[in-house]
Amino acid sequence: MDYKYVRIQGLELAENTLYPKGIFSMCWGLIQNGIMEEEDADLFREIDAWFAEILPWPPQCQRRENVVCFFKTENTEMMMKLIRPALWLLEKYSHPYNVVYTNMPGEIVYEDDYQIVVKAGMPLKIEKMQPSWSEGQGNPEDEADKEKEMFY
Repeated sequence: MDYKYVRIQGLELAENTLYPKGIFSMCWGLIQNGIMEEEDADLFREIDAWFAEILPWPPQCQRRENVVCFFKTENTEMMMKLIRPALWLLEKYSHPYNVVYTNMPGEIVYEDDYQIVVKAGMPLKIEKMQPSWSEGQGNPEDEADKEKEMFY
């Protein structure tokens, strides 16, 4: 089967889309968190600059809308060749990723010669978890272990 679109994405979700982070976001995260060595960070900045120069910046991305980008497979040979070093960087820093191919990425809201932009879905509000109702109550198994210790 031939696929129309490809996306390189991680396992962690982006806060704004609740969709797996893309390769650029993952690499920038490694830089911003002080994980990537400076020489590697410079390499990624060069890769990012090439893509910023060659690829149009979709208006939906400029406005930080709830969207996700996919490369078109028909025009990705050069892009994949140039992004390969970024994949090596993810591997070097043990950052997991998937290369996802699809023909049905979702509702397309932007398209150019190299990429498409699709709606990421309904925005969700995720609240922090409340403390457990049983916190501080003690685990019944722990209590049983304490009783055993008293008798042995």
